[in-house]
Amino acid sequence: MKRVVILGSTGSIGEQALDVIRKHPSQFQVVGLVAGAQAERVRAQAEEFSVEHTALGIDDAVRLIREVPADVVLNGITGSIGLGATIAALEAGRTLALANKESLIVGGDLVTGLAAPGQIVPVDSEHSAIAQALRAGRGDEVRRLVLTASGGPFRGRSRAQMRDVTPAETLAHPTWDMGRMVTTNSATLVNKGLEVIEAHLLFGVSYGDIEVVVHPQSIVHSMVEFVDGSTIAQASPPDMRLPIALGLHWPARLAGVGAPLDWRRASSWEFAPLDAEAFPAVELAKEVGRARRSYPAVYNAANEEAVTAFHDGRIGFLDIVDTIREVLEAHSAPEQLDLPALAEAERWARERAQRSIAARG
Repeated sequence: MKRVVILGSTGSIGEQALDVIRKHPSQFQVVGLVAGAQAERVRAQAEEFSVEHTALGIDDAVRLIREVPADVVLNGITGSIGLGATIAALEAGRTLALANKESLIVGGDLVTGLAAPGQIVPVDSEHSAIAQALRAGRGDEVRRLVLTASGGPFRGRSRAQMRDVTPAETLAHPTWDMGRMVTTNSATLVNKGLEVIEAHLLFGVSYGDIEVVVHPQSIVHSMVEFVDGSTIAQASPPDMRLPIALGLHWPARLAGVGAPLDWRRASSWEFAPLDAEAFPAVELAKEVGRARRSYPAVYNAANEEAVTAFHDGRIGFLDIVDTIREVLEAHSAPEQLDLPALAEAERWARERAQRSIAARG
């Protein structure tokens, strides 16, 4: 039986993780629950799963991770605020089921340097798919990784056609039910840019060998192309319970987590190249990833400020990525990177983004 701590227990990832555990009570024991708010909901979860240790806020989360014996920490927190919890889990020797991509992207070499081989198990559907597909061959047999993207609510639109889209339209994702930040990032494809950086850090594949393709059905979650010309794809209906279950129980699979594809019904899967002119966030993320140091932290922090400003009506949709680019161009990264330097880079990026946002308003 695996002892599990769930960070972000009241969010989408956390609730679905508890659903997986609810259906497999003999496999897991929940020993800790952490949320940013919703104290009543956390108490209800703790009562249902007989959890002694709960916390609200990131500081208490870090203390809980260090003090409560556990086998797996599921980091389902949204945003770079999850970095401290990611580091605490790795330092404590826990398996880290990582849904909080921002902490890996912002922490970069600091995080990967702390992780033992296999200690980080990806929970993003795309990276879980790659991890599964990589079992089909050796590392030196990989030619490239192919990340799939639904294209979001504005798939097929030109840059000009997205100039006046509203926050409500932006949140109408055609496939996934997610929070405001992640859903907006999916509409701008900033989320896919972050996933490209995450794929590089997780799997050690160069940015030139990571490609993004648009796949509106969200059935094929990502692919690995091997040197002999074979491509191994992981396919399943869009349901985050499957990668969550793998993250909690890796490398073994749990029975009955999600419904399989129905091969008795006719269906068509589409794949199309990404329109980099309409959605420049992915190529910008590759530039940021190659630059390393504090640039990914600045990319992420500037985006978080810009997304908030967009939903507050202070800037337009296209201004989100334009603001990120402007902040990056103004940034000078320190040569030596540690947690204080990262924190300062994020603080600077948020302040600089606010000045850019005010100038656009």
